[in-house]
Amino acid sequence: MQQGQQGFTLIEIAIVLVVIGLLLGGILKGQEMITQGKIRSIEKELDGVAVAVLGYQDRYKALPGDDNGAKARWSDATDGDGDGSIEGNFNASEASAEPKILWNHLRRSGLIGGDASSFDQPFNAVGGRTGIQTNLSDGTKTLVTGLVACTTNLPAKIANAIDAQQDDGNPGKGSILGFGQSAVNTPDFSTAIAAYVDDGSTSYTLCKAI
Repeated sequence: MQQGQQGFTLIEIAIVLVVIGLLLGGILKGQEMITQGKIRSIEKELDGVAVAVLGYQDRYKALPGDDNGAKARWSDATDGDGDGSIEGNFNASEASAEPKILWNHLRRSGLIGGDASSFDQPFNAVGGRTGIQTNLSDGTKTLVTGLVACTTNLPAKIANAIDAQQDDGNPGKGSILGFGQSAVNTPDFSTAIAAYVDDGSTSYTLCKAI
């Protein structure tokens, strides 16, 4: 007479649970490493953009995007109006906008890499856009005076980490300000936020004074 199939022993079950725990721990650790990599990449990008803009200003005595001598330097370039301000929104879509011209000037100068014919704002590590403008207003008052670098589409965890590591972790004050978004790549500067809410769906824009 055949004996019935025996079930798992407690030791075997314990081993399986340990293996599952190790696998889950490895996955979570891997995800955290990916997130930390994105944080470092975005921080490096914001710092690098500031260095490039100030380097251009030092070299050519004009701001990229606003430079009205670019066409004389590169025959097929587009000039800015030369008033000392990068006018328009950092995420402008029109090629004639100075925040778009800025990226073309930086690429032509060799201060950043990329296609020298491109006017596009670069993507950040989470698929958002990074850009520069002069002054930042909520529609009624000026929030930042001078040059500001902004980057979009950041999950709360990443936005909060960058703000905390490079500033004070408060989206409403300091050298880094945080904003909600009304659409992809479109910050809502009119409404202040009190905290970065990690609900898995809300994206944020960070703006850093240069």
